[in-house]
Amino acid sequence: MSGAVAGTFAVARLEWRRMVVRPLAWVLAALTLAWLAWNFTLLLGGFLAGQVQRAALPDGPGFTDLVAVPLLGQLAQLSFLVVPLLGMTAIAGERRNGTLPLLFAAGLPASRIVLGKYLALLLWLLSWLALTLAMPLALAHATDLDWGKLAAATLGLALMLAALAALGVACSAFASHPAIAAAAALIIALALWSVNVGAQMAGINGGVLNWLAMSTHEQPLLRGLVSTADIAWFALLIAVLLALASRRLDTERERG
Repeated sequence: MSGAVAGTFAVARLEWRRMVVRPLAWVLAALTLAWLAWNFTLLLGGFLAGQVQRAALPDGPGFTDLVAVPLLGQLAQLSFLVVPLLGMTAIAGERRNGTLPLLFAAGLPASRIVLGKYLALLLWLLSWLALTLAMPLALAHATDLDWGKLAAATLGLALMLAALAALGVACSAFASHPAIAAAAALIIALALWSVNVGAQMAGINGGVLNWLAMSTHEQPLLRGLVSTADIAWFALLIAVLLALASRRLDTERERG
């Protein structure tokens, strides 16, 4: 067991080092954080401008509702583009460069390779989330933060990023080229988010399509409503995607 864990972390460490030296990861971090910082400034300006009007409302929206949570929502929108671009080379890049057989030759099970790649990508995404979260938290001493609602929204974003990371790794495991992996991850993520749009337009709020949609489980968390069913949905999705990626690598190893 210890050897398997050590192998997983060895793959994760190697993948993390590759991400750190890749210009794409730094460019994405710089551009997205700059854009989020600008929008944080705009949200804060709007919050301060309407402070007098909200003072007359006893239960009006506060800093968390008008600044912190919307900022996290904008990060969620960016993640549909950022995660596929970061995850596209996880395994497809190894296959294109001819280095995937070297990982197989090391004797690591496919599941450990997939999990190591996934953990490295997830670490980058959680660091991205933490830097974004630091913006509203920097004003915690001067505002009245709703810590419960902010914690629920942060949990929702973390689960969403974890699911998109698993999707990116799975698409990279099946794709022959990183660009194909990125396109597939983007399309599937958008489809998974909006699969229930037609049902909602028809006035159907339940059913399989609504349960399958990521938005059904993400939006309540962003509103501060934590449900074990929503958390279980994300955990199930992540497990299925990583299992599919592992199975794909096992098949490739057997074929030589």
